[in-house]
Amino acid sequence: MGVKQIKIDASEVTVGMFVSGLDRPWTQTPFPLQGFYVHDLEEVNQLKIHCRHVYIDVIKGAKPVKASLKSTYSTSPVKARRLVRSVETEKVTDLPPLKIKPNLYPVVETLKQEVSGARELHREVYSAVGQVMDSLGKGDAKAAILDTKRAASAMVGSVLRCPDAFTWLTRVKKKDSHTYSHAVRSSVWGILLGRHLGLSKPELEILAMGLLLKDVGKTLLPTALLEKKQRTAAEIAEYEQFVTLGVELLMKTPDVVPRVISVVRTHQERVNGSGFPAHLRGDKIPLLGRIAGIVTFYDEVTNPRGERYPLSPSRAVAQLYEARDSLFQGDLVVEFIRAIGLYPTGTLVELNTGEVAVVVEQNFERRLKPHVMVVMDPYKRLLEQPIYLDMAEDDRKKQIKVDAGKVSASEVEWIEIAQDLEPGAHEINVLQICNQYIARTASTKGLFGFLKSKRLAGMFG
Repeated sequence: MGVKQIKIDASEVTVGMFVSGLDRPWTQTPFPLQGFYVHDLEEVNQLKIHCRHVYIDVIKGAKPVKASLKSTYSTSPVKARRLVRSVETEKVTDLPPLKIKPNLYPVVETLKQEVSGARELHREVYSAVGQVMDSLGKGDAKAAILDTKRAASAMVGSVLRCPDAFTWLTRVKKKDSHTYSHAVRSSVWGILLGRHLGLSKPELEILAMGLLLKDVGKTLLPTALLEKKQRTAAEIAEYEQFVTLGVELLMKTPDVVPRVISVVRTHQERVNGSGFPAHLRGDKIPLLGRIAGIVTFYDEVTNPRGERYPLSPSRAVAQLYEARDSLFQGDLVVEFIRAIGLYPTGTLVELNTGEVAVVVEQNFERRLKPHVMVVMDPYKRLLEQPIYLDMAEDDRKKQIKVDAGKVSASEVEWIEIAQDLEPGAHEINVLQICNQYIARTASTKGLFGFLKSKRLAGMFG
């Protein structure tokens, strides 16, 4: 099934259409996603303001779509629904606009160059977080705190050099507890967002340290309470004490600076005042706390404790987008989406051709056209070897043929991501795919010769 696009005047856009292209670069508009469903009149009006015409995907938008991202992604897991049930209708509009320093940190290392060092660092971070969790309540956490501080600083450096390397490592399945894994992943997402915003390296290190330590208070709560899926009102109140308990622990611990503790204190606050423990509102929550809240939420719904089917990245993004200006600062949500992309590295996706692929590296200029490794054929059969595809380069080569008059645009099978898949939808070892991607031959042409597949080679050639 191919993607069919039509060009229409911006004044003709209606709720439920899927906008796949604009008449200007996406970065010159307020839209966070390169391709989105129009779900309210505000977005219609914004399109009219910024564009004269747009391109509509009539395959994705052919059927009426309810004007709500919540209904578009109605199959979210129970845990995700619980996380957003407290969204209030009141919108928060009194926050000052973000000050962003775009492109402050260029990528200076390739994924292949960075990932080996990042892999060892990832182990060190896990070890440091585990040690600090174990030792905080015993009053002998000084050495563990210093180790965690060094690991956080090194992790910031790795993400600044090559964002994809550490993103891959958040996918590693280890025997560490859910709390450790969640803390490390949240810290990675936080650094990625802070990097995108242009925060200084010292600020990023404070953010990373705060996110690594944000759940230390949970070590003082009963394991049964942490693992319980349905809590009574009294149990919820007891559970929410973990923030205060963590702050108290860290205030007694040497070498933890006040701003790190501030991240821990405020990561569960929400801009409409519905968070805890202090029910802070708007800019009473510091910027790093607001960032910590967003990345904590994102990781909780994409990696929920005890849930067999976690939320896919696009559905998690939809939940975040729904909660903008109520639970979370609206423009900060938009920048987070821009920072990680709709399909973050490691996401399992289905192409419009039926093949299944793994996103292995981002294309920061064309977020909907990442580098992928195709791992299953259209019949969902595992390939003997994955096949590498640079989706943006594939588009470019095909466009050259169209421009040269060799083929018409309607004859070309443009490769698109049809949807992302829930983690675990297929038994795909994404880390193994990453290793194969990193170790692949330097020449894509040589790889295609080695992995020759008549159907795929013809499609991608």
